[in-house]
Amino acid sequence: MDIRPVVLIAGGYGVFGGRLARLLAARGDLRVVVAGRSLASARAFCEALGGKAEPLLFDRDADPMPTLRALRPWCVVDAAGPFQAYGEEVDPYRLAHAALACGAHYLDLSDDADFTAGITQLDEAAHMAQRVAISGASTVPAISAAAVRTLREGLARIDVIESVVLPGNRAPRGLSVMRAILAQVGRPLRLWRGGDWTEVPGWSGLRRDGLELRDGTRVASRWSSYIGSPDLRLFPAAFGARSVLFRAGLELSLLHWSLWLLGWLPRLRVVRSLEPWARALRWIADRFERFGSDRGGMRVDVIGRDNDGHARRHTWTLIAERGDGPYVPALPSACLIDRLLRGELAPGARACLDDLQLGDIEAASVVLPIRCGRQAASAETLYERVMGRAEWSRMPEPVRDAHDLFDQRVFVGEARISAGGNALAWIVARVMRFPPAIECTPVRVTMQRNHDGSETWTRAFGRHRFGSTLSRRDSDPPGRIRERFGPMSFRLALPADESGLRMPLERGQWLGIPLPGWLTPRSDTREFVDAQGRFCFDVDISLPLLGRVVRYEGWLQPDAAAALPAITMLG
Repeated sequence: MDIRPVVLIAGGYGVFGGRLARLLAARGDLRVVVAGRSLASARAFCEALGGKAEPLLFDRDADPMPTLRALRPWCVVDAAGPFQAYGEEVDPYRLAHAALACGAHYLDLSDDADFTAGITQLDEAAHMAQRVAISGASTVPAISAAAVRTLREGLARIDVIESVVLPGNRAPRGLSVMRAILAQVGRPLRLWRGGDWTEVPGWSGLRRDGLELRDGTRVASRWSSYIGSPDLRLFPAAFGARSVLFRAGLELSLLHWSLWLLGWLPRLRVVRSLEPWARALRWIADRFERFGSDRGGMRVDVIGRDNDGHARRHTWTLIAERGDGPYVPALPSACLIDRLLRGELAPGARACLDDLQLGDIEAASVVLPIRCGRQAASAETLYERVMGRAEWSRMPEPVRDAHDLFDQRVFVGEARISAGGNALAWIVARVMRFPPAIECTPVRVTMQRNHDGSETWTRAFGRHRFGSTLSRRDSDPPGRIRERFGPMSFRLALPADESGLRMPLERGQWLGIPLPGWLTPRSDTREFVDAQGRFCFDVDISLPLLGRVVRYEGWLQPDAAAALPAITMLG
C-alpha cells in the first residue's frame, strides 16, 4: 500500500502545472496525481515522466467533492487558471473549499489580484481544518514578495517597488496565460503611484528594459509595458511603498508593438476585451516561435532611503536559460510543499506574501539553468544629483521633500497670481499658458520621474494647467538644471542654503537656438518654508522690454488624499 502523501495538481500537464509535477515527481516521497479535463493528455504526460506520476480525469469547474473524497489528497494545487475568470463563478474558491473540507492543504498559482487577495475569506475554514490555503504561490506575488522582503533590508523608507518580467520568445505559451494577459490589454489598470491610486491602460507605458547579472549573463533590452499582478494590490499596504509598479515585455518587438496597437480597440471601446481572441493570437504568436531566444527572466527593484538619508536602489535579478523559464512560477509551490512536509507553515488562508524566503527560491533553482543575483547602487533624485549631496542636505526638510521624487508625487495648496501690466506681457503669458491673475486659487502639482531620469511637472492653478520638463545634460556646468516649456528651454542655477533654494535663470533657447539677452526672460524664483512649516514658492518671471509676465506665489503640501493605505509590515 502506497502511504506517501498525495498531491493532486489541477492542470498538472499544463505549462506551469507540468513543471511543478516534474519537480515533485523527482522527489520520490510524494504520490503525484496529474489531473485535468483530458485523460489522454494526462496519461501521455505521466508516461513521459516514466510512470512517476498518476493521471486523473478531473474537471475543476465541476463539483470536485466526489473526486477529492475518493482520493483523499494531502495537498491540492490549482495550476489551471485563468484565475481572472473565476470571478464569473458563484464560488470562485470552490476547489479550495472542497480541499479544506476533505482535510487537504490548498495552494494555487494565481496571478490575479482580486482572486489572490480574496483567499482570506477561507481563513476560518482553514484554521478549523488546521490546514493552509495559500494563493499566489507563483512568480507573483510569492517570489516578488520574498525579493522585496530581502531587498528592503537597510532601508528606512520604501519609495518604489517595481517588478519586470521578460520571458524568452521560445517559452511555451499556455492558453490560460494568454487569456489572463489579453483580458487586461487596453483595459483600465489601477496603479499605486505616489501614494494614490491612478489608472492607466493595460499594456501601455512603453519602455525599454533588460536584465543583467554581475557575471555578465544578460537578457537583451526589449520593450516592456504595464500589466496587472497581485503585487499592485497587495504591496502598498504590505510594505508601505509610495509606488508599486509591474511590467512585462515580449522579446520580439513586432509582437509587443502589435499587442500595444491591438490594445487601442478596448481603449476606444471598439471591443470590450481581447480575451476571446486568445486562441487565434496564440496561433499567430506560435508562428514566430523559432525567432528570438530561450532566455528570459525577471527583476525586482526596491528604491528608498537608508537610515542616513541616502537614496539606494536594491535589485534582485533572475535569468533562466534553455527554455526553463516556465519552471520559475512552479518553484514557490514546490518550496511550500517542502515546508508543509516539515510542518513549518501555520494554518490559515492568505496570499503568499510571507511564507517563503528568497533563499528558498534561490536554493530550489540551483538544479535548473537558472541564475540569480543581487545588487545595490545609488539612486539619487534629479535635484540631489545636480546639486550634490552637501548642497541638497543644506535645504530645510520641506524643500527637500518637494524634490524627493523617485516615481510620482502629488502636492496641493493655494496660490496668488499676479499678471503683467501691458498687453504684450499678457500675450506672452497666454502663449506660455501661464494662469491669469487671481487673488487666491487652488493649486495641484503632479510630479513624475521619467525613465531617463528627467522629471515632468504638471501644474494646475484652478482650471488652468501648464507643464514643464526638468533635466540635466552631461555638458551642463555643475549645479545647473534645464527646464523646458514646449519649444523653449532654460538653464537654471540651484544655489541653496538653510533658508531654501533659489533658481536664477542663466540662459534660454528657442528650438535649440540661443536667445539674445534682450529676449531672455528674467526669473526670480525662491523655495522656502513658512512659519507653519509648509513648502512655499515664489516665481516672478519678466522680460527685459516688457517687465513682469507673471508672478505666482503660494504654498504646497503632499496631497492628503494620497495617504498610504494601512501599513502592515511583514516580518
